[in-house]
Amino acid sequence: MNLLSILLEGAPQGGMFGSYGGLIMMVMIFVVFYFFMIRPQTQRQKKIRQEREAMKVGDKVVTSGGMYGKIRDIKDTSVIVEIAENVRIKVDKNHIFASAEDSAVETK
Repeated sequence: MNLLSILLEGAPQGGMFGSYGGLIMMVMIFVVFYFFMIRPQTQRQKKIRQEREAMKVGDKVVTSGGMYGKIRDIKDTSVIVEIAENVRIKVDKNHIFASAEDSAVETK
């Protein structure tokens, strides 16, 4: 007899989950990934999107580059942020991450 037939002969038939054990384990792994990785990430992205949609002129914000400023104008995909007196920059909406209302840095 060859080695493969000897190994297969001694393998348990049925196992813990029967013949669908591999499929059940894959589904369980996907469920764990969904609840511990995918779902929290989508909730964070939804919260960030809602905060960006709620922005209005005069709000204090922080850009992804770390610049503090006040929103002076809002367009479809960009925001004009005043970072100092008479210094305004155009920033993509996706690069404004936080409201700076509680920050100690003040802009004029």
